[in-house]
Amino acid sequence: MHAVGFLTLVLLGLCRCQEGIVRNDFEGPNEDGSYKFAYQTQGGIYHEQRGSLQGQEPALVVEGQYQYTAPDGQVINVIYRADENGFQATGDHLPTPPPIPPAIQRALDYLNSLPPSQNDY
Repeated sequence: MHAVGFLTLVLLGLCRCQEGIVRNDFEGPNEDGSYKFAYQTQGGIYHEQRGSLQGQEPALVVEGQYQYTAPDGQVINVIYRADENGFQATGDHLPTPPPIPPAIQRALDYLNSLPPSQNDY
């Protein structure tokens, strides 16, 4: 919960240092550990995030998105989630692995179709 409070304070400080803030909404941290914020600048920067404690052994789960215009004019939009599996981001500008060649995919499909053998344990 200390991390949530620290993150909120850092973000408040960053937003207040920026000129041209047109939106600045903050809620939390709440007693249950949840929070959410959103801010937007006149320059087109937008960021929203929400976090909460989840699971049997509560751990912070954070979801959000941010958007800005890159120097080349491309609009960058990132949607992210951070949880026990780490930080996972998606966006059209992010590199992706090449597709698996068809022959290798067929081999993988074949191997996955085989029943487990006793040597697999």
